Amino acid sequence: MQVDLSTLTPIQNYALMTQTIIPRPIAWLISENADSSLNLAPFSYFNGLSSSPPMIMVSIGLQPTGEKKDTRVNIEERKHFVVNIAHKEMAEPLTASSATMPTGMSEVEELNLATAPIEGFAVPRLADCRLAYGCELDAIHMINDQAIVFAKLITLYIDDAVADTDAKGRLKINAEAVDALGRLGGGEYVTAGKTITVERPK
Repeated sequence: MQVDLSTLTPIQNYALMTQTIIPRPIAWLISENADSSLNLAPFSYFNGLSSSPPMIMVSIGLQPTGEKKDTRVNIEERKHFVVNIAHKEMAEPLTASSATMPTGMSEVEELNLATAPIEGFAVPRLADCRLAYGCELDAIHMINDQAIVFAKLITLYIDDAVADTDAKGRLKINAEAVDALGRLGGGEYVTAGKTITVERPK
């Protein structure tokens, strides 16, 4: 089967892309509302962009009403946000946080999720996530109605329980211990599961 994507609607392309670009990492993103309460939403059009400087990108669409999502407004206005990396036990609250809620309502409070400070950073992380990045807005580029957010990584929280060292004494993240969720299509997720190691060319 071969599909000509140019003949499909944006919704049809979205359905196919999210079922075939798999697994996708998930940015479970905390941003500050105007009243300093915390907005929380997941985004799976997300990935690393550069390591010099360290940067990520997150793609944020519009609400069903055609208005900007609260996450985008908060990032535009306050510049700083946190990307949490969710694990298997967080799948249900992560999914619940994707619901459209009234502007200014805090998903963190509604879902009764605990937060913890990130040293030296203005926005807190989710206390139960094992990895979290403190991010600062660099630029937003538009592709039709999609806001592509480019952000510098300012700081990284790592749970000590997932931090190892390799044979050369360098910091190494234990991927199985992180057990990060990856996004598939529809309501499906994949977990880290068993990792394999393949020797890289010398």
